[in-house]
Amino acid sequence: MTTPGRGRDLKTWVKTGKNRTLSSKLWLERQLNDPYVAQAKREGFRSRAAYKLIEIDSKHHLFKPGMRVVDLGAAPGGWSQVAAKRVRAGEGRGRVAAIDLLEMPAIAGVDFVQLDFLDNAAPDKLKSMLGGPADVVLSDMAANATGHRKTDHLRIMSLAETAADFAGEVLAPGGAFLCKMLQGGTETTLLAQLKRDFASVKHVKPAASRADSAELYLLAMGYRGAVATTNVQAW
Repeated sequence: MTTPGRGRDLKTWVKTGKNRTLSSKLWLERQLNDPYVAQAKREGFRSRAAYKLIEIDSKHHLFKPGMRVVDLGAAPGGWSQVAAKRVRAGEGRGRVAAIDLLEMPAIAGVDFVQLDFLDNAAPDKLKSMLGGPADVVLSDMAANATGHRKTDHLRIMSLAETAADFAGEVLAPGGAFLCKMLQGGTETTLLAQLKRDFASVKHVKPAASRADSAELYLLAMGYRGAVATTNVQAW
């Protein structure tokens, strides 16, 4: 991965139009001036988030060809693109099962379902798409921001805990779990669960995560549990 250079490009400013709020103006300016957004467009990734996963995988070696991967909260598809390439799902070797409430255009090697992960039918649907135990469960899920820091923290931690419970159901021994979280002081329960179930648990903040964001990722590796592999059809 090449790191976007700071260069000497002039900053792009956006005028506040009649139908544009200040918050949307600031968001648009940030997007237009974000080097990772520009690089994602050049390299064909659907989101700047792809570079977060590329960096994490390059440092911690999550993926190998032939692995089964679950991508929770996949749209618009940046993480699914990276995972599919690194497990060679497009070549028919690995498999990526992805889910999101939003629509996501097709990606070679990715089996996608448009469904709310919190829907009661979602876990069984993902298990059938995988066809066997997962090697990696990814969660970049985030609830829509309210602007209230504590509320946003609690909502994203609830999603992370639900994702961790699902990972415990589908991961093969030795598997890995990566999820988004926000700093806020209520993550102790999740950390205790992961430290019990995985050999290694750490916080990671890739360079593509904005410095002014409370966003962090929890990376748990070496799953200690066991998933039955003898009767895949029962999934």
